[in-house]
Amino acid sequence: MTVSQPHSSGAERASEGVLRVLFGTFMAITAAAVLLYSAEWFAGLVVILALFAAREWHRLVRSPLMRELAEQRPIHVQTVITAIAVALSVFLLLEEFLLPALGVLAAGALASFFFAKARDDNPLWHAGGVLYLGLPALALVALRIAPQGALIVLGMFLIVWATDTGALVFGKLIGGARIAPRLSPGKTWAGTIGGSICGALMFAIYIAVLGFDVVTGTIFAFVFSFVAHGGDLLESMAKRRFGTKDSGSIIPGHGGVLDRMDSTFAAAVMLAILVFGIGFNPLFGGQS
Repeated sequence: MTVSQPHSSGAERASEGVLRVLFGTFMAITAAAVLLYSAEWFAGLVVILALFAAREWHRLVRSPLMRELAEQRPIHVQTVITAIAVALSVFLLLEEFLLPALGVLAAGALASFFFAKARDDNPLWHAGGVLYLGLPALALVALRIAPQGALIVLGMFLIVWATDTGALVFGKLIGGARIAPRLSPGKTWAGTIGGSICGALMFAIYIAVLGFDVVTGTIFAFVFSFVAHGGDLLESMAKRRFGTKDSGSIIPGHGGVLDRMDSTFAAAVMLAILVFGIGFNPLFGGQS
């Protein structure tokens, strides 16, 4: 028995690795296909992902009392509040009503806050979840409907995906010093730098195929990849705060939707600020 145990754990790790690659590839192809097909379909995908992420978030941030009671009804209500707020705000944004869309998110956050406060159930965390999911959803849709939006968002996806994958590979191969042991014990400097290099190289290839400024694009991607790392650390902080390793288990080999999307959330918001705030176009390597 003691002899076969290491083989069993090794086989389990190998199986999990295969599942991670297969499902990761499937999700990437699906997301890219929907993104390129139409803005409306992409918005629908964003809302669906937000629904699953909302369920995971509100389960994650439950108070100790709610955990002990295993009370699910408040979680269902919080999920519905967030899902409605995100879906309605995305619809308004598609109709180019930005301020009403932001107003709906704010109203959803307030509703979530008071519902949780009445139950002494971490109201700030629940309310923050509406914004944590809603703002990236709006950012993704806003970027998609912008000029050259599909190409811009696809480029962002490639940076994030390559950064996440590279960080995992380099972190396992090299190991070494941890970035923030208290927040995320598994994240190393080697993985972070390696992931950023992978993100930059992937975007360089993408930019070269499109025929744009490769040098500036590569520099941008390397710097921007640290936003993705930051998004990962932010969710790790929340999971650490509530004593949870994964936000869910819906995606084999990856965990939950939040585990898969945390880097994308941060990247989408930052890219929207760059594109709409200062007119930066990552494809051209400057202002459009």
